[in-house]
Amino acid sequence: MLDKRTPAAMPAPFAKYSHAVIVPAGTRMLFCSGQLGVSADGTIPEDAGAQADLCFTAIGHMLEDAGMGFADIVRINAFVTDRAHMAGYMASRDRHMPNPPPASTLMIVTGFTRPEFKVEVEIVAAKVD
Repeated sequence: MLDKRTPAAMPAPFAKYSHAVIVPAGTRMLFCSGQLGVSADGTIPEDAGAQADLCFTAIGHMLEDAGMGFADIVRINAFVTDRAHMAGYMASRDRHMPNPPPASTLMIVTGFTRPEFKVEVEIVAAKVD
């Protein structure tokens, strides 16, 4: 079982994430490449929140394929192309994450491979079999 922690000696997280996660020895790990907000038919929504939803849908497929779920996520690394896209991304993340949530980092970057992409999300997951 993952041990998601926010030490009492630290300030509370700014949003829905844990400061740290302990992964026990012998745990099966899944490392997912960054997912972009593109649908199966190649459509890219204009809205950053809708793009984030597609990122988490793809991540959900990878987790399911590995016999895991969102509760097994250890860490999220997310990237948005503008501070204005943070709220849409964070609302999507919060809808998909269990309590307690995983560790998480959100960065603002200058762009991705195509200018219409606004959000990219990668995760690390772990499960004790």
